[in-house]
Amino acid sequence: MTAPLTPPPPPNDRSSYQGGPVPPPVGAHAVGTASGAAYDPHGEQDGPGTPAEVRQAVVTAVVIALFGALLGVLWWKLAPTVPLVGDVTGDTWVVYLKESEGEQAAGVDGAFTLLALAFGALSAVVVFLLRRRGGVPLVVALGVGGLLGSLLAWRVGVWLGPAQDVIAHAKDVGKGVTFSAPLKLGAKGALLAWSVSALVVHLGLTGLFGPRDPEPDPWPAPGQHPSGPYGEKSA
Repeated sequence: MTAPLTPPPPPNDRSSYQGGPVPPPVGAHAVGTASGAAYDPHGEQDGPGTPAEVRQAVVTAVVIALFGALLGVLWWKLAPTVPLVGDVTGDTWVVYLKESEGEQAAGVDGAFTLLALAFGALSAVVVFLLRRRGGVPLVVALGVGGLLGSLLAWRVGVWLGPAQDVIAHAKDVGKGVTFSAPLKLGAKGALLAWSVSALVVHLGLTGLFGPRDPEPDPWPAPGQHPSGPYGEKSA
């Protein structure tokens, strides 16, 4: 009698491996890429919350904030002027509004708010087109960059506008001569208009046109599920 022949191991038996790269198990690629993060061979991932995305968010916030200088210039050019008049009582100079019931001061705040809303919407559209995947760091960058840009715009507009010392300005132009009041942002809440507009528009664009999670595969690869249809191991 002869000894029974031992059947060769199946091709996917890892015990028969003799050298070379180890092939990944069935379904490993699907599990590794389900989170959407790409693996970096240098030890760094490119996905939500990774250092690469944080750096991109910081750059985004800085660039958005720098555009606040342009907002300040437009505010200085487009905001209505508030007319003032200087008068002398004895040796004391007094400055008062030429039109006590005028609405120019409210128009100054309104111009800043409308410009900030437009800048916020535009920045959200540009950021969405460049980074459709979004992420928490990018959303934070939009909010922080919009706030810093508004602060910069406020200071630039005040610096470019009429002189802040209204008494000295009244003395320079003379008694009874009309001159423009310095730019003043009365409603400080307007500084949040850029950030609010950017976040709302970006949220809407992400909800309508953002990437969707892939649908699960209804037909798994062979061997991915070792159990049978009733939870028992296949024979």
